[in-house]
This record gives sequence, C-alpha cells and structure tokens, in this order.
Amino acid sequence: MLKQDRIIEIFKKTGVLREGHFLLSSGRHAEKYLQCARVLQYPEYANELAEGIAQFWEDDNLDVVIGPAIGGIVVSYAVGQALGIRAIFAERENGQMALRRNFKIEVGERILVVEDVVTTGGSVKEVLQLLEKTGGTIVGVSSLVDRSAGKVDFKYPYRPLIKLDIKSYLPEECPLCQQGYEVEKPGSRNIQS
Repeated sequence: MLKQDRIIEIFKKTGVLREGHFLLSSGRHAEKYLQCARVLQYPEYANELAEGIAQFWEDDNLDVVIGPAIGGIVVSYAVGQALGIRAIFAERENGQMALRRNFKIEVGERILVVEDVVTTGGSVKEVLQLLEKTGGTIVGVSSLVDRSAGKVDFKYPYRPLIKLDIKSYLPEECPLCQQGYEVEKPGSRNIQS
C-alpha cells in the first residue's frame, strides 16, 4: 500500500499545494488549493499514485475506469493502465456530463469512477448519474485526494488515496473576501465569483 507520508512527499515535490485565495469549482472559496495537474505532469508519480488506487480495487474484477473531464482524465488513464483495463472519460455537453467520442458502457460492465480532488463531489455525482442509466455496475469511487472532510456521500464505496482537511467557505462567509483579497480561479469550470 502507498503510504500517506509518501503521497505528501510527492505532492510537496511537485508543487501540488498552493496558498492564497481561491474560487473552487464547487463555488466555494479556500485559502489553499490543490492543483493535482502539477503531479500528473510527471508520469512516474502519476503511475505511482494510480497504482495506489488500483490496489484498493484489484480484487473487484473491474472492466472499465472512468473519470470526469478534465481532472479525472489522466487519473482514469493511469488507473486503467495499472489495472490493465479500459479507461475512458465523461465530459460536459450542453452543461451535462455525457459519454462522447463513441465511448460506451456495456450492460454488466463493472465500473470504477476516479477523480483527482473531491471537495463536494459534484462532478463525480454527475458521472454516477450518467452511469446509472447505462446498465453497467458501479463498483466504487476513488480519488487522489478527499478534501470533503468526510462529508461526501456517493452511495457507493469511496476509497481516496489521502484525506486532507482544507477548510472552504461559502463566498458570503469567506474571511479573505471580507478582508478584500482578490480571488483567483484556478479550476476548470466556468463559475462566477
């Protein structure tokens, strides 16, 4: 099993954790931001982290791993490679998660959903709703990081590599906004601050 101190070492080495005033893709504000794309640019670290996720599920006879675009694309590919299974991604079409590019889930296929960082779980929940209509069997969910403080409930087993408690605020309750600090939007969704 991949040890927690090794994950933190990899994150520090690759500059994953940033400090400032950030608008998260959930719409919440935070003083710290995890930019997992920074670690995923290094194949050796992406593979090491993916192998850690794969170990959670290696006995579950999975057929396909899927991640939401954009954060879950590289994670799904690396986990798929580690498990020796097909890897696809869902992406937004007219504001809704969809299977595009002729990706399909066959009836009975066993599915793992992966993401880079989970805060509210919104993107993963959208992918789960999409998959529930396919006839596949959702086995579980994994992420590199769970920063939900244990609050997210996917209705399926959830196994993150690491749990980090990073406080976030509703915009109207954000102390950094109240102090007049400018907010940075590093995420991938178009959210108004």
